[in-house]
Amino acid sequence: MIFLRRMVQVAVLTLLAIPIIAVPWAAADTRKRPQAEARALALRMLAQLKVARPLSIRGYSHRRFQPRWAHHKGKCDAREMVLARDGRRVRKNAACHPVKGVWYSPYDGKWLKSEKKVDVDHVVPLSYAWRSGASKWSQARRRAFANDLTRPELRVVSHSANIAKGGQGPQSWRPPRRSYWCRYAISWVTVKHHYRLFVTSREKVALINMLRTCGR
Repeated sequence: MIFLRRMVQVAVLTLLAIPIIAVPWAAADTRKRPQAEARALALRMLAQLKVARPLSIRGYSHRRFQPRWAHHKGKCDAREMVLARDGRRVRKNAACHPVKGVWYSPYDGKWLKSEKKVDVDHVVPLSYAWRSGASKWSQARRRAFANDLTRPELRVVSHSANIAKGGQGPQSWRPPRRSYWCRYAISWVTVKHHYRLFVTSREKVALINMLRTCGR
């Protein structure tokens, strides 16, 4: 009888141990879902965007989106809030300007320890938005676009990456880090879809190709 009881105890303990072994597999499957779902949503949003030829750059200037760095909270403007949001160990002065911190640039994989080497990039450049329909907006809507902290429009990047990108779209410029193409394309489509900005045919093809890198 003692032997039988021991056999039963071993069997019960073995059954209880099975879920513990299975947990890492389930967790791994869950981690793969968000990017696949985000990609699927981005493709659906992209399919809803109007395809058209770019409008003229005539009349464009940064002043058309002023104030480009509007105040959001107390003394802090949009740029300062993004620097605080995306940085590590950020210290600000009395005027809310970051004077110390560490920032990561997802475009080129650089860690930056000086605020002077950091830019806040408009994922969809202001000049590109202008040619995609923003030229017909009100000043208030353009201001909201340039200072949007809700959509993935503002991103901390290295100064060198921001200069290299300029006002280009994904058909002519992509982040040097290929592993960031998926996130970049999803952000681009999300912003354009929210603001109902159209895409060009070449831009759409480039975005679809970048979205194919999701999950790889």
